[in-house]
Amino acid sequence: MDLGIAGRKAIVCASSKGLGRACAQALAAAGCEVVINGRDAATLEQTAEALRKATGATVHAVAGDVGTVKGQAALLAACPQPDILINNNGGPPLKDFRQLSREQMLDGVVANMVGAIELIQKVINPMLERRFGRIVNITSGSVKMPLAGLDLSSGARAGLTAFVAGVARSVADKNVTINNLLPGAFETDRQKSGLKKNAEMKGTTIEQAAAARLATIPARRFGDPAEFGDACAFLCSAQAGYITGQSLLIDGGAFPGVM
Repeated sequence: MDLGIAGRKAIVCASSKGLGRACAQALAAAGCEVVINGRDAATLEQTAEALRKATGATVHAVAGDVGTVKGQAALLAACPQPDILINNNGGPPLKDFRQLSREQMLDGVVANMVGAIELIQKVINPMLERRFGRIVNITSGSVKMPLAGLDLSSGARAGLTAFVAGVARSVADKNVTINNLLPGAFETDRQKSGLKKNAEMKGTTIEQAAAARLATIPARRFGDPAEFGDACAFLCSAQAGYITGQSLLIDGGAFPGVM
């Protein structure tokens, strides 16, 4: 399927690995010029080179923390007027809410809510003028089904979801869409570290922790990041212009609700 976005410019935050990388690869494969981002410059450049070889696309690597003003400025210096923005950032690690300090809570809200809003503020007007824009926020399945220990991440990402709901409707007439992707359990480094932490907390093995998690997923498997990337690319496509303000849950059926 031709997504109709060849030649478009995309910024994909936190994309040196995991779900962000999968989104960057899917957009590059669709013909976009992509700016990828991560904190580790060496890993980031390795990813950029791999994406270039796999897709033939132009891929720029910008190291930095997207939750900071400096990191955002570096991204926009590399791509001043993106047609596509994929907001993504790592969340706080598993932790009992009683142990969270005020500073940690504020840092979590900045990383998983405020930073994304700031980037949207900075890119939205040129999108409106060009009458094309696609913004996708990678949040978490925990927005709909909170997980104990990820309370800060869930709260901050739910705040972002609520914030952009009204914004999405206010710009829809200019062919600018804002949607959210809510991943469940995918085969990523973050998933593996979460299983390890969970095993340590419960005094079990990682294999037992993984089996327990799989038992809660009707698909009986963890997701392939490529599946997630393809879903992201479709929400950025020309064909997805009538989809906005939505939260697409990709979790193998783990959330038991109707909507």
